[in-house]
Amino acid sequence: MMDLLLIAGFFALIVLIPVYIFYLKPLFIKRGRLKIQEKPFPLQWEEILDRHFPQYHKLPVPLREELKNKIKVFLHEKRFHGCQGIEVTDTMKVLIAAQACLLLLNRETDFFPRLVTVIIYPSAYVSENSGGPVFGESWNSGELVLTWDSSLHGAANMFDGKNVVYHEFAHQLDQEDGVADGAPILERRSAYASWATILGEEYEKLIRKKKRHRKTVLRKYGATHPAEFFAVATEAYFEKPRQLNKRHPELYQELKNYYKVDPLEWLDR
Repeated sequence: MMDLLLIAGFFALIVLIPVYIFYLKPLFIKRGRLKIQEKPFPLQWEEILDRHFPQYHKLPVPLREELKNKIKVFLHEKRFHGCQGIEVTDTMKVLIAAQACLLLLNRETDFFPRLVTVIIYPSAYVSENSGGPVFGESWNSGELVLTWDSSLHGAANMFDGKNVVYHEFAHQLDQEDGVADGAPILERRSAYASWATILGEEYEKLIRKKKRHRKTVLRKYGATHPAEFFAVATEAYFEKPRQLNKRHPELYQELKNYYKVDPLEWLDR
């Protein structure tokens, strides 16, 4: 009788584990995040946004409130680690979280599920795989690397099309399906055909312009790989929306369909 009970318990456990992973765990996570969002946003965090992140004030009030809620969840779930003697401060954490979470506004999100730790260097560094200075990296292993001086500059200058935080967190979005190929997880399966066609064509155009040394709205680093193209296009979408929409309207529309916000609407606020 005892053996039968053990066998029955074993098979029940086999059944319950998938139920927990696919149904109960996401429910618990969602409830936990809602509780975190109910907590007040610290005044000192608000002051950091006021002082260092002008794009925050360009957002409509509902998106501003949503951003603060997402910042709270992000800072609760992600770890930060300083390198080369840098001490991680609230300013660093809040400002990085704000820029990262701007990419998540107005849509369902799992808060960069593969990311565990944000590693911060004071300035450009040399990595094992780089042939020169590195300002940021996004890895599949749960880490994302940023340089603080570039992160601070990117937050302060919202019109130059260069933002290392947007760039690296766009890579995180791209890598959610396990592959860095310039195609993040889209809302509908039917959307992939249009995405592949338009971003593929724009990528090839950027390669040709780079070879001819032509002036471009998109940073030419985007011509090195489709994954880099998506990250560079994300930078331009949020920081040069008017120019991007004028020169590359189809690309702008694809990014608008994906990100569910329209930075053009923020320009005159």
